[in-house]
Amino acid sequence: MSILIHPTAIVDPEAELGEDVEVEPYSIIEKNVKIGKGTKIGPQVLLKEWTTIGKDCTIGKGVIIGAFPQDVRFNGERSFVRIGDRNLIREYVTIHRGTKEESTTQIGNDNFLMAYAHIAHNCKIEDGVVIANAGSLAGYVTVEKKVMISGLVGIHQYVRIGAYSIIGGCSKVTKDVPPYVRVDGHPSTVQGLNSVGLCRAHFSLKTRSILKKAYKILFKSGLNTTQALKRIDEELELIPEIKHLCEFIKNSQRGICKT
Repeated sequence: MSILIHPTAIVDPEAELGEDVEVEPYSIIEKNVKIGKGTKIGPQVLLKEWTTIGKDCTIGKGVIIGAFPQDVRFNGERSFVRIGDRNLIREYVTIHRGTKEESTTQIGNDNFLMAYAHIAHNCKIEDGVVIANAGSLAGYVTVEKKVMISGLVGIHQYVRIGAYSIIGGCSKVTKDVPPYVRVDGHPSTVQGLNSVGLCRAHFSLKTRSILKKAYKILFKSGLNTTQALKRIDEELELIPEIKHLCEFIKNSQRGICKT
């Protein structure tokens, strides 16, 4: 096993480092941290206690992972950050641990968090998500797979971002973003179907056509949300993407972004 730790780095003996992990100058890794095989820790990184990072991740300069949540109710309970495999986390990103005892801030696999992004306590990010520079997620935000969050976006606590959606730069997001759509603005409104993203993700022409029909019923028909969902159920083929879209909207606690 080959672990490369720069002489200026401080690694607690109780930290667990996998094979081929590299730790660059002046980084600090506390006890009860676990780092998977092949992960690269850049310079001046701080990995706080109860952080787990998977395999083949790259952590940029000045990143802080596992710091106490910015929550006045936090009293020092044990909580966690768990990060999956092949994540690219660029300079000065901050990721905070859960705020309630034994709770977790969770990041999946193959995500790209650009410089100065902030992930607050108890967020859940699925796979293949991109968060551009200075995108900020407040507490308990859920981001489903393959979402694109542009630069300088602010997302309110408890908001959910649906799969394959895209949020335009500098947007203020205070309501749930339905899957497969484009939103933009301050506050954010739905601008259309994320057609380019769906093409790039290799959705079939049939699927994209059905989603387009669902979009028109939801946002262009003049029906309220309950009526629109009923009409979709009656008129459209209930392919998995339509089922997911409808369930996401039905389960919304904050309401969804509208046009």
